[in-house]
Amino acid sequence: MSGCMSAFGDMPQAELSKGLKQLKGEHPPLLKQLDEMYELTQKIDQEIEIETNFSGLITSVNEFKAALDPHSEREEGVLFPMMGVYIGTTSGPIAVMEYEHDQAKSKIGEFLTNAESNQGSIEEKKKAAQLVQSAYFILTEHFSKEENVLFPMAERMLSDEEKEELYQKIQEI
Repeated sequence: MSGCMSAFGDMPQAELSKGLKQLKGEHPPLLKQLDEMYELTQKIDQEIEIETNFSGLITSVNEFKAALDPHSEREEGVLFPMMGVYIGTTSGPIAVMEYEHDQAKSKIGEFLTNAESNQGSIEEKKKAAQLVQSAYFILTEHFSKEENVLFPMAERMLSDEEKEELYQKIQEI
């Protein structure tokens, strides 16, 4: 499939197949967790009950990571390679999506490493919380791109058989 990919963005939103609908449906609970984490980072920035909020942030980030990891695996391990057959994976939308996944996971991992190994000063806690804020901004924008561009693109691109295969494979993760 060649040509200008921007043409895909002008097409009307299609009804998503069940596999893509499942992936999209996983976003709202993840976004709710992200919002809760972001609120905690704001309180830490404002030095409101830092110890309590920082401890809560560590717990929230661990819970979020446990929910995000299988979602990411369904996309990276199944959807992206299926789309990559048509549009490639080394540049373009799939490369961008994978890069954003890597960036967000890196920020979350760095936060957890810093937070759990070093219960440091107020400034260190604020700096660590900024990593979570960065992941928040990356992922909220990322989910929007998936919902408004990538998933509709996949819906138009994949055959009915591939959509069924996508659904079956993501059930295994």
